[in-house]
Amino acid sequence: MKSKSSKKMLRETGQGYLFMSPALFVLLLFIIGPIIYAIFLSFHKVQLLGTTSFQFVGLDNFTHILDDHRAKIALWNTVKYVLIVVPCQTILALVLAASLNAGLKGEKFFRIIYFLPTLTSSAVLTLIFMWMYNQNGLINKVFEFIGLPTYNWLSDPAIALNSIMGMNIWSTAPFYMVIYLAALQNIPDSVYEAAELDGANAIQKFLYITVPQLRPVTSFVVIMGLIGTFQLFDQSYIFSAGSGGPNNSTLTVVLLIYQYAFKNLGTMGYAAALAFILAIIILIATLIQRNFSKEESLY
Repeated sequence: MKSKSSKKMLRETGQGYLFMSPALFVLLLFIIGPIIYAIFLSFHKVQLLGTTSFQFVGLDNFTHILDDHRAKIALWNTVKYVLIVVPCQTILALVLAASLNAGLKGEKFFRIIYFLPTLTSSAVLTLIFMWMYNQNGLINKVFEFIGLPTYNWLSDPAIALNSIMGMNIWSTAPFYMVIYLAALQNIPDSVYEAAELDGANAIQKFLYITVPQLRPVTSFVVIMGLIGTFQLFDQSYIFSAGSGGPNNSTLTVVLLIYQYAFKNLGTMGYAAALAFILAIIILIATLIQRNFSKEESLY
């Protein structure tokens, strides 16, 4: 009996792996394989043009990061971008979702209008905002009309990164708004009705009922925001034509990795080391956020 049951279990296990094999093959080919190859590259000096060669350099690529002035600038720009964009897009998404969940007239229309930026490709949105940020663009025209000073949004190092921040907060908040909206509709009305009987006003209900009830969703939104913002590339690339300018003010870690990997000769291994460090930073930030969320849920 035992031999028959063990054979049946082995047969069922084999069938299970057989059905999973296409997905496992894709996972191995496009995710696990490239990760292993990137780790291999990070310990080598790589020459891909002409005769391909791999020279083992140990930890030299990683130690060189400490002396790379542009890597420090890119990391600071990325961290500053994350610290501003993630809270702003989270708060804006929550406010938009709460306003739509309040039963206002034209709710379906506003849902469509709010969600349109999410349906538009990042490259197209960036080009539209570049036109709006132009010296003679729409934003400066509006500022002139209402008597405010105009700015060189794209060429001033002091505000170039802020321009990308503003664009991304506006374009990414609607995606998280939909997530918040789904969570808001799962909060029982009886909780709000009980609060009303106790004399709670709209602000108190939002702060003491809505926000605490949405903590798990907020944790998810913040984690997804952290992962996405740390990987800022396409907007910075288009805004600066791939240079990270003006004066490295829009240079991000992923853009720097691209430059070392595909624009400089012999630095593919160094780019892989930068990518590996970025992955560790994202992992640490995500774990910190998860632990912080768990501690909050205890109170």
